[in-house]
Amino acid sequence: MTDAASTPGMITLPSDFLLGASTAAYQIEGGAADGGRAASIWDTFSHTAGKTAGGATGDVASDHYHRASEDLDIIASLQLDAYRFSISWSRVMPAGEGPVNETGLAFYSDLVDGLIERGIEPVVTLNHWDLPQALEDNYGGWRGRETAVAFEKYAETVGAALGDRVAIWSTHNEPWNNSFAGYGHGVFAPGLHSHADALRAAHHLNLSHGLGVQALRRTITRPDAKVSVALNIFRVEAETPADADAARRFDAVANRVFTGPMLCGAYPEDLILDTRHITDWEFVLPGDTQICHQPLDLLGINYYEIMHVRAARDVVDHPEGGTAFPGSEYVELFRPPDAEKTAMGWTVEAHGLEDHLLALSRDFPGLPLMVMENGAAFADTVSVVDGKQIVDDNERVAYLAGHLAATCRARQRGADVRG
Repeated sequence: MTDAASTPGMITLPSDFLLGASTAAYQIEGGAADGGRAASIWDTFSHTAGKTAGGATGDVASDHYHRASEDLDIIASLQLDAYRFSISWSRVMPAGEGPVNETGLAFYSDLVDGLIERGIEPVVTLNHWDLPQALEDNYGGWRGRETAVAFEKYAETVGAALGDRVAIWSTHNEPWNNSFAGYGHGVFAPGLHSHADALRAAHHLNLSHGLGVQALRRTITRPDAKVSVALNIFRVEAETPADADAARRFDAVANRVFTGPMLCGAYPEDLILDTRHITDWEFVLPGDTQICHQPLDLLGINYYEIMHVRAARDVVDHPEGGTAFPGSEYVELFRPPDAEKTAMGWTVEAHGLEDHLLALSRDFPGLPLMVMENGAAFADTVSVVDGKQIVDDNERVAYLAGHLAATCRARQRGADVRG
């Protein structure tokens, strides 16, 4: 392996390192009403005035539902090892439970076959935020324990259909966004504002993860298939030693609310103490945390930037009501003003990924890691070269190369990161 930091432009990956691309169903598929698909909470949210930039929806998106074969050819042309995609629950089970839409399931079966034919490993995420609207209507979505039970049946259905071919499974992608951004802060679907509901939703996502892992273990038959979850475990760094308690509070409600039950079998005591004025945690029933705590083959990590934390100076409420997360009154997140930024204003700090992977390998020894998401938004400026229109994409190339090099350095330093 060559260190890209010492050899500019050159990153040599080990032969067992998996390199791929990642998408999400609602972000790319389109075909919102085609093939028996029903609405998800993101359909409802994006069609609500003022919720998305310019009123954008996923009705068409990249039209992947109708152009899957073309998209797979593009992936193959990039010579990638794997493709991670999510399954639209409401395309497979329009009501979120009950009858299976065979047309929808066949779409994903054909997609898996198309990947394998091109020598690309299929990596499946069962839930990438787009909960069937029917489950939100009937049970309050992730606020309802019934949704966790429905997820088990959904996982069982998809596992039975695709489990002979899929290489890696993830139960959820970023359940923090499902719960705290969706039910607490209101900036993601379903757009609600209750910290108590966000904590309740977080628990039912943890519970559904455990039930989903059990369902996959019962149904998948590919001998080398791996089961995982993709968490946006934040790299939390306090500005000064005096900000350590603010960092602890944020780490509890952002990270350990999921890693506690999923990976350690219990909710952290400080999280419960910090939030006892919000909820009494009565929704955690005897035996729940044991269900949440299922053996995993991989831990998926989504990394974009370091979360710089200091003790709150001023509390700014979201204009629609409600702060971003429980404990916001004690915690301030900030971005260093001199740091390089993406078009979204996120910081570019590749060294944070290296440090993060090393820390996670120490925290969870014996659990291999995989970076499931990383990337950046930059302006697509079109230039004309030799009569052809091109996007001079140097910033994005540099971002990806820097983070891939950081991943390789972490691996060289002992982090068990597989791709």
